[in-house]
Amino acid sequence: MHARAAVATTTALLGTAALLLPTSDVRAQDSARPTVIAHRGASAYAPENTLAAVDKADELGIGWVENDVQRTRDGELVVVHDDSLQRTTDVEEVFPGRAPWKVKDFTAAEIARLDAGSWFGPAYANARVPTLERYVARVDRHHQKLLLEIKNPELYPGIEGQTLKVLGNEGWLDRLHAKRLIVQSFSAASLRTVHQLKPAVKTGFLGTPAVADLPVYATFADQINPSHSSISAGYVSAVHAFTGPHGRPLEVFTWTVNSTATARRVAGHGVDGIITNKPDVVLKALRTA
Repeated sequence: MHARAAVATTTALLGTAALLLPTSDVRAQDSARPTVIAHRGASAYAPENTLAAVDKADELGIGWVENDVQRTRDGELVVVHDDSLQRTTDVEEVFPGRAPWKVKDFTAAEIARLDAGSWFGPAYANARVPTLERYVARVDRHHQKLLLEIKNPELYPGIEGQTLKVLGNEGWLDRLHAKRLIVQSFSAASLRTVHQLKPAVKTGFLGTPAVADLPVYATFADQINPSHSSISAGYVSAVHAFTGPHGRPLEVFTWTVNSTATARRVAGHGVDGIITNKPDVVLKALRTA
């Protein structure tokens, strides 16, 4: 009886404490389901990789956002997915003679002139391509967590150290943020560099390595993050059997899941996280499964 009473008291206290936590911390308490990550922000509802997409993810109650970082001609880090500015800005109109409009060929000031929202809808006219500093500041304002992808690192020698420097300057490498940051890449070499420069930072490899190769990845990656179409319950279980560089089982964050059926399927496989353009759809699917 005494033990039961103690458990009841403890449970009540924990429940009270949860009510006092910021919204994002309360979200983090729900560890029974896969983590839901808003891909490029809530990119089904606001222009991808913009501050508006971060805000929309927060509005939907999503505690994790994913973004992509690249580098301008004059060495500034900006948040944009494609190596060309053509698809998601008005660069063709503003700079008509500079095809193929690669990010690396424009200065930060030039990119700051571009409209990164009108392509998505008139409500987002004049949204801008954010610098990495502005992006992480907005994520921090919402008490969100960040899955940051180093995009096309082969185009930007040294971008790993530069990204870590910006994160450090913005306070994202302190103890408070240790559980709020993951750096990922399709490049194993880039991830190795991140791990060597800042071993405490959690990392994720984008792809589906052969199970036989997982011991090598486990030396520098905490996660294996594959496309949803490439995984099975057996593969996820095989990944979980390996211990990563921080002494914990490797995790699996899968992408890009936008339907109820797919969300439930990959959750059934045992994934740890689901990256999605429609985080509200995935969250509802998991709650009603």
